[in-house]
Amino acid sequence: MKKIKIYSFFLFVLINFNVYANDTEFNEWKKKFKLIALENGVSLKTIESTVDKSIFLKNVIKYDRYQPEFYEDTKTYISKRANAKKLNSGLKIYNINKTKIDKITQEYSVDKNLLLSLMGIETNFGNYLGKMDIVSSLATLSYDKRRSEFFTSELVTLLILFDKGIINPNNYLGSWAGAFGNFQFMPSTIKNYAIDYNGDKIINLKSIEDSFASAANYLNNIGWDNNKPCFYKVELINETPNKYLNTSAKQIKHKKKVSYLKKYIKNSEKLNDLDNLKAAIVTPDYDIIPGAQKLTPAYLVFDNYELILKWNRSLRFALAVCTLKNKFKNAI
Repeated sequence: MKKIKIYSFFLFVLINFNVYANDTEFNEWKKKFKLIALENGVSLKTIESTVDKSIFLKNVIKYDRYQPEFYEDTKTYISKRANAKKLNSGLKIYNINKTKIDKITQEYSVDKNLLLSLMGIETNFGNYLGKMDIVSSLATLSYDKRRSEFFTSELVTLLILFDKGIINPNNYLGSWAGAFGNFQFMPSTIKNYAIDYNGDKIINLKSIEDSFASAANYLNNIGWDNNKPCFYKVELINETPNKYLNTSAKQIKHKKKVSYLKKYIKNSEKLNDLDNLKAAIVTPDYDIIPGAQKLTPAYLVFDNYELILKWNRSLRFALAVCTLKNKFKNAI
């Protein structure tokens, strides 16, 4: 896709970004967005059949402002998403589709336990795919100023996918954030990594074959390594310098070899096999949860963990995915 021209976004500063937009304001935004879409090669026919019919969804803004990653402590967040019920549901999916899943994971060299975990946490194995019109969701978030540039780009990408016939715009329902299918792919991820694995000339991200192959293709391309760890829960000494405590998922800083970081970790001899790997320390609760302790919970995280952050930039999300992945590994 041709890169969206930066100057186009200055059009948006003229709009009042009220969470509870009135019809006039949102319709004005749509007129300005049309110019951006046309400028990026979207057909007028597609714009008129999708964006022109989109509506402002105030609940999308509420969901955006009140994501569980913003208010649930790590223990609560993980326990809700990596529990025995989720594990049992995933095992049923795997047992039914074992041959297909094993074949895909071998082809793309991506851990089947990771794929099962991601599907389980993203959509509860396809049971919660979302019921919102994706065009309206993306339009709402593009109109809103918090991450307007990102969602504007995603909406343009979606319209181009419609134009090219890669995905069908009819009844295209998904999450409040504009994600779709078993693994909740955003439009740019669909464009870059989605696969018609079974060769039926349709990319069906609600099917096991296409969705698992697409997720495996994505993870393979960004560098997932089946032979490397994701995280290790640790207990820190009181003298651990603040600069080594990562509390934000935006950028993991101060990565060092485990052999260096062991000086700040109690009972560090259990990490001897990891000495030569680079890692960072994550303390996910301190800056988010009122009254949270500074040094606990704490995790030593590795490159694979950072790759999960590319899927969803949340420290707790990545911890939950890797936790459930390990449970599948022990159960399969």
